[in-house]
Amino acid sequence: MSINDVSLTAGMRNNLVNLQSTVNLLTRTQDRLSTGKKVNTALDDPTSFFAAQSLTSRASDLNVLKDAMGQAVQTVKAADAGISAISTLIEAAKGIAQSAQASAVTADRASYAAQYDSIRDQITNLAADSGYKGTNLLNGDNLKVTFNESGSNTLTITGTTAGAGITLTAATGAWASAADAGLAITELGVAGTSLKASSASLSANLSVVNTRLDFTTTMVNTLTTGADKLTLADMNEEGANMLMLNTRNSLGTTALSLSSQAAQSVMRLFG
Repeated sequence: MSINDVSLTAGMRNNLVNLQSTVNLLTRTQDRLSTGKKVNTALDDPTSFFAAQSLTSRASDLNVLKDAMGQAVQTVKAADAGISAISTLIEAAKGIAQSAQASAVTADRASYAAQYDSIRDQITNLAADSGYKGTNLLNGDNLKVTFNESGSNTLTITGTTAGAGITLTAATGAWASAADAGLAITELGVAGTSLKASSASLSANLSVVNTRLDFTTTMVNTLTTGADKLTLADMNEEGANMLMLNTRNSLGTTALSLSSQAAQSVMRLFG
């Protein structure tokens, strides 16, 4: 229908415009109450919308990196658990070697040698089983951890080989004398020192990754809160607006009805 098809009185048109404005405000307030946001699209506030979108996008990128950091922590913990278990086996092997060193019976030393070699094999197996999601820091693998979304801040955790660099000579057929068992004790001492160095390195790297993980968590929260401050609506204010607009809508409808009474009076002349 064309605007000029029906002529309204000035009072009716003013009341109609005010009523339409109130309905538009009611619709906006309902949207804000239903979504919890005062800025839902770029039409609401382009500056706030795109600024919030940028903050949210960065928070999302950091969340992905945070998950990767969490997995890196688990990889390091798996390697550290392997080192702890290997250390326990080394102590057990050292006890066997000391018993062989103290024995003057060849048959006993041969028995101790068999026990020693069994533990020696388990040390190798433990190192091979200390991986996490395909990365084994005790089997020569390296782990690269990325800390920022541009990839410019990283940490490479260097792995070790052969069970943290442990080299132990087979005992069976080699422990002909107590002195031979003494050589095994020396090797075990070197292995223990190597394990301590590897453990210290892993601990330092784990500390760095955990610190960056905590920092990234804080940054994600900061970015998300910043985006919310730009877009979230004050629900108390919007609730009060809704009450007032409903009242204004009712009054506008009444005013429009009153403004039409003049036209109705003319109709009575033909009654």
